[in-house]
Amino acid sequence: MIPAVRGTRDILPGEVERWQFVEDTARRVFERYGYAELRTPIIEREELFAKSTGETTDIVQKEMYAFTDKGGERVALRPEATPSIVRAFIEHNLEQAMAVPKLYLYGPMFRHERPQKGRYRQFHQLDVEVFGVEDASIDAEVLDLGWALIGELGIRGAEMVVNSVGCPACRPAFSDALVAALGEDVRRLCGDCQRRATSNPLRIFDCKVAEDQPIIDRLPHSIDYLCGPCRAHFDEVRRYLGLYAIPYRVSHRLVRGLDYYRRTTFEVLATGLGAQNALLGGGRYDGLVKQLGGLDRAGIGFAAGIERLVLALPAEVQYGTARPEVFVAALGDDARQAAFVLLRDLRRAGVHAQVDYEARSLKAQFKRADRLGAPLVLVLGDDEMARGEVTAKDMTTGAQEAVPRAEAIGYCRARRVP
Repeated sequence: MIPAVRGTRDILPGEVERWQFVEDTARRVFERYGYAELRTPIIEREELFAKSTGETTDIVQKEMYAFTDKGGERVALRPEATPSIVRAFIEHNLEQAMAVPKLYLYGPMFRHERPQKGRYRQFHQLDVEVFGVEDASIDAEVLDLGWALIGELGIRGAEMVVNSVGCPACRPAFSDALVAALGEDVRRLCGDCQRRATSNPLRIFDCKVAEDQPIIDRLPHSIDYLCGPCRAHFDEVRRYLGLYAIPYRVSHRLVRGLDYYRRTTFEVLATGLGAQNALLGGGRYDGLVKQLGGLDRAGIGFAAGIERLVLALPAEVQYGTARPEVFVAALGDDARQAAFVLLRDLRRAGVHAQVDYEARSLKAQFKRADRLGAPLVLVLGDDEMARGEVTAKDMTTGAQEAVPRAEAIGYCRARRVP
């Protein structure tokens, strides 16, 4: 046997229905808010992520699957969706094609990191992005959209966490304050944090090393260093959250791990998922469109891990495999041929119908129908063929009745539960 690659997994029948529930719910919520679906390739030029995600991030330095293809070009499996969506926004001039470019995407992402509960090397995300709106009302809409998704999935105990990381005008002062506050303590931090203190001090807040936390907890807060426009923007976002009655808390630890974030950052956290408890997260990235070759346009969005959303679904809700509405049983060669025609007609009429393919006994066919959970069996035998009928048996009550074969589809439709 050749097993699946470490850090990847198969999503099997019996589980995939929970994924479908998450995806269908997300599509319904996103489109209600006016977002349109976009699909991008899973393979992109490596420089797209180096320029956007950041040369110094762990994603680019340690986790990205990047390689030279047979044509000599450096390419990468996408580790996140935002740069790909920004690239598509610029390349296809979606600013002109859409009144307000509001987009969402489903798909697999790839990062080479240690597999653990809710985290895989091939993982899947829902991604939402909006371009060209600077007003704080769009920040609030995106946060409200994420909160609505969690609510409609029935996930309980979630918490909204927000922060502002400022902009290029005020962030340097905050970075300097961080380095100054660290002082000699920087030598006591882990190797990654010592490197971050030089390359990108804000990312020290991403550290998960337990021994570093007391030092990090004493560091300054980004909201205390915001410039006037950034402070006004964050105040306005919080005002909208109050109007929408979305409970939240401000956390100075929330800086997000990617270089392109500006101003608003946020996460929705869940209980019961361990250390990897972020259901979704994102923020504003004004400047990224220009950085990747487009016009200077604002942007904001979030990504939600489908694996974690599936794990967080209420345990008491069961998502079983779809069962057939009708099972067609046949006895005899002529009846069997007629049964397959009836089966085809039922399916074309939108009825979920199944059959036994092995020409077994009628008793064995009824066992198969029961195992599949079919509530109704239509039986065709020599007697039914002679009368131009089918025998309809209710698998719950055992009641049987004769139905003209020409009326079988209507009969099955009439039995459907609304």
